[in-house]
Amino acid sequence: MKDRPVVPLILLIVAVVAASVLSPHFLDARYLLDTSTLYMEVGLLALGLTLVIVSGNIDLSVGSNVALTGCLTAMVLRAGVAIPVAVLFACVVGACLGGFNGLLVAKLRLPSFLVTLGTMAAYRGAAQAAMGADSISVLKGFKGIDQALFLGVPLPLLVFFVVALLTGLLLHRTVFGRWVYAVGTNESAARYSGIPTDRTKIAVFAFTGLMAGIGALLIDSRLAVARYDLARGMELDAITVAVVGGAAIQGGKGSIIGTVIALFLIMAIKTSMGVANVKPEYQLTAIGALLVLAVIAGNLGESFVRRRAAAQ
Repeated sequence: MKDRPVVPLILLIVAVVAASVLSPHFLDARYLLDTSTLYMEVGLLALGLTLVIVSGNIDLSVGSNVALTGCLTAMVLRAGVAIPVAVLFACVVGACLGGFNGLLVAKLRLPSFLVTLGTMAAYRGAAQAAMGADSISVLKGFKGIDQALFLGVPLPLLVFFVVALLTGLLLHRTVFGRWVYAVGTNESAARYSGIPTDRTKIAVFAFTGLMAGIGALLIDSRLAVARYDLARGMELDAITVAVVGGAAIQGGKGSIIGTVIALFLIMAIKTSMGVANVKPEYQLTAIGALLVLAVIAGNLGESFVRRRAAAQ
């Protein structure tokens, strides 16, 4: 449904108005810009997951991918590898871990839920095996990306917008994007139409892994330390963003603009509740309720469209 991003947009406006009533400090531009850096890793994962979900799949391993890639990147930095090489290393490792999920799903015809549930544990376990209970401090020249500004805008926010723009062009303006929608709508029909369904699925998982690699770089730099428990639970936040933004779990529907709007909606909700001193467990409840409502609203909207089409 092309109008589905309207729902998160309306909710975002309501959330901003409500937050500004709760606290006049909420609308402070500097405060919002600084706070936004805490959500950019989730935003990057949500961009990749939008493609995966549109293709009719799911990836539960993205948080563990961030942890493993972040730990390995910190280790190569400590070993003396130059920062540009470490950045490339993180992107390649993340993409390979994601691509491995895609290979299992596409070539072995395994359900993506089960595959990524397994790799979620495997990647996190590998990170723990590599690090133990220790942590690695990243190099001085690599830390503090959240403090770097370009024209007054935090660098992580700029990275997110650039990646979102490129991802939007990829999904909505290329042949590959049409393949992703076709696979998610009807994989069998897409295969008989000559669309390389296996390569498409591998590509969307690899792309999501790439987003995890970039996210690992951001979180390593922001926290200035790498541990095996980095990004724990982040996959659920990212899936929530993608689904609230209009990506249909059954596949075939979703948009990048919807995902971007949903990210800032959830950021507004969490930030406003934080300003109002709402306990974290209540914040989690609110986000969970929002996810359920988004799924219900999407299903009701699709039923309404089908009834109108049948009536015509």
